[in-house]
Amino acid sequence: MTQSDLAALRGVPSYVWRAGQERRLMMIEKWAKLENAHVLIDGCGVGMYASQIRRRYTPYVEAFDIEYERVQTAREEIPHALVAAGEYVPYADNTFDTILSHEVIEHVQDDRKSALEMVRVLKPGGRIVMFCPNRWYPFETHGHYWNDEYYFGNTPLINYLPDRLRDQLAPHVRAYTARGIRQLFDGESVKFIHHSRIYGGYDNIIARLGKPAQVIRDVLYKFEKTPLDTWGLSHLLVVEKV
Repeated sequence: MTQSDLAALRGVPSYVWRAGQERRLMMIEKWAKLENAHVLIDGCGVGMYASQIRRRYTPYVEAFDIEYERVQTAREEIPHALVAAGEYVPYADNTFDTILSHEVIEHVQDDRKSALEMVRVLKPGGRIVMFCPNRWYPFETHGHYWNDEYYFGNTPLINYLPDRLRDQLAPHVRAYTARGIRQLFDGESVKFIHHSRIYGGYDNIIARLGKPAQVIRDVLYKFEKTPLDTWGLSHLLVVEKV
C-alpha cells in the first residue's frame, strides 16, 4: 500500500507536537480524568497523544491502531501498544477511566460498532472524548477521488453536497452532523456531557505565512461557543457511561 493509499484510508497522524495538539490536549484535560487514570487511545497513530498523556499525567496508558507500521512507532513510547481494529477493542469490559478517539471514527469500517466498543470498555462514570470531522466545515480535509484516482489535500464544499454525490467523491471518510455523531450512541447507557464544534490549529499554514495566519486563527477561535461554530473543523463530543 502506498503512502497516498494509506492517507486516503486512515488519514495522516500527527508526527510533531505543536500548538494545535497542545490546545486539544488541554480540552481533554478539562473534560476527562487524566491524573493517574487508566487511559485508552483508540486509534493512536504513531502515539503522539499517548506519549504526551503518559509523560504528563499517568503511567496507565494503553493504545492501539489498525496500522502495524504506526504501532511500531508508537511502541517507542507505549511498548505494549497493540494492532487492532476499533470494532474489536482488545480489552475487558469496564477497564478505562478515559478513552480518547481523536479523528479516528470517520475512518473505521463500522462507526456504530466502534462507538459501542468504546462504551463497553469504559468504566461506569468514565468518559469518552471524541474529536471527529464536522460535516459543515467548508473543506473536506481528507482529499477526494475523481475518475478512480485519489487526490490528497483540502477540497472545498464536497461535504455540502447531498450524500449520494458526496460519497462518490469521498467514499473513504465520513463527516458528521451534530445529530449524526450523537446517534452512534443511541440506546446505550450514556449521557452527553459536552458537545461543541472547534476550529483547527492551522499550524502548517502559520508556519508558512506567519503572523497574519495566526491572527486569522485567533479570530476563528473567538467564533467557538457562538452560532459561528457551525463551520468549525471538528466536533468535540464528551460522553459519560452511566
